[in-house]
This record gives sequence, C-alpha cells and structure tokens, in this order.
Amino acid sequence: MVSLRLENVSAGYGTTRILEGITTPTLSGGEIVALLGPNAAGKSTLFRRILGHIKGEGQVRIEGQRSERPICHMPQDSGSAAALSVYEAVLLARMQGRGLKVAEDDLTAVEDTLRYLDIETLGARAISDLSGGQRQLVSAAQAIVQEPEILLLDEPTSALDLHRQLGLLRILRRLAEDRQMLIIVAMHDLGHALRYTDIAIVLDKGTLAASGATGDVLTADLLREIYRVEARIETCARGRRHILIDDVA
Repeated sequence: MVSLRLENVSAGYGTTRILEGITTPTLSGGEIVALLGPNAAGKSTLFRRILGHIKGEGQVRIEGQRSERPICHMPQDSGSAAALSVYEAVLLARMQGRGLKVAEDDLTAVEDTLRYLDIETLGARAISDLSGGQRQLVSAAQAIVQEPEILLLDEPTSALDLHRQLGLLRILRRLAEDRQMLIIVAMHDLGHALRYTDIAIVLDKGTLAASGATGDVLTADLLREIYRVEARIETCARGRRHILIDDVA
C-alpha cells in the first residue's frame, strides 16, 4: 500500500519563502486527507512541492508505490480550451507516459471513468462548450483515468452545484476504499471535510497549524485562531457532526 510522509518540508519562489518546516504523519492508501487553511496559506504550493514542480528543503517520502508515476494532480483551474471532445481529452490524459498506441483497456478505462462520474453523456461534447462545473468534472476524470496511487485535488468542488459536490465526494470515498488510493483534497468547505475526510492537515501562513483525525483537528478553538470565526461543532439527530458559524471573531 502506498504511503506519503512530509519531513520538514519547505518551499518558495525565488527569495520568497512560502512553506516552512512542514512535517506530517504518515498518510496511507485508503485515506482521504483534507488540506485546509485560509487563502494564501500555502496549499497549492505544498501540492507543487509534493509533485516536484518546485524544490526546497526537507523530504517528500513516498513508499510502497507500484508504479514509476504514482501521483496525479487535478489543478484548481485546468484552463483547458482546446478543441477536443471530452472523450478525447480524457483519453489523452490516460495516455500520458503510456506511449502512443491505444489499447482496448485504455478505451474501457475512459468509458468507465466517464460513467463513474456520471458524465458519459458529455463524451462527444467539446470542452470549450462546457460549463465551469462540467469542465471541473472532466478535469477530475482526466486525473482518475490515470489510475494514480496518490491523487491530489485542488478545490475539486468549487464550481459544482450542491448535488454534484456531494456526488463527487462520495465517488472519492469509493475510490479511496476500492482502489486503496491516497486522496489529498485542498478544500475550503469545512463541513465537507468533517463529513468526508479521515485526516486533516491545516496550514496557516505557510506553517503547519494542526494535523490528525479530522474530527479531532476541527475544533472551535482552531476555527477561532486560524479562520477567525466563532463557531460550534454540534452533533445532529443522525449522529453527524456539523459546524455552526455564529460570527466573525
């Protein structure tokens, strides 16, 4: 089973330091990890550091992987306006690093992924004709179809309506469990984090503010200190914990 651990990781751009001394617990396949923090906390930079797109001190340790390219990243904004159909774009993502010869199992993987995300009816549509939410689901398909062992998602529900948000989060839960995939999701919706993720890593001004089981990390004290809001965490009649925001701190 794949695992990921960050040890005293730092990173920046030029002389500007963005991340400083990030150390995490070991994150394992089968878990969904919420990467949390206010705007400009360093979440996207941490993804780039994990991917090796930027350098810095410390170690990004990946162990137990079965492939040479175990990580796939879904950025917040794919910026894709290419004159490709949805099917072509997902197939192109599938073929990255696999050569040019398309096999039957590649076509099957594309079809299964579109069906998995309930967007198979978009297959023949041009990406440029899609709504923002639809393009976001196509970006998710492009990441999932590569069958990574570690999947990094940068705000994957930001352009989706509520029904699609919940649907995608449930799909991520199934992926984590069925494929023993480690999924790390940068997100702002703390309610979704509390309900759908196992582990929370909270960044603040480029440093690690907290990490651990999501239910233990998301407390009224942390919300006051990091997000500057007065909040309560209460349990509803169904036994689910919810965050109730009362005011700004």
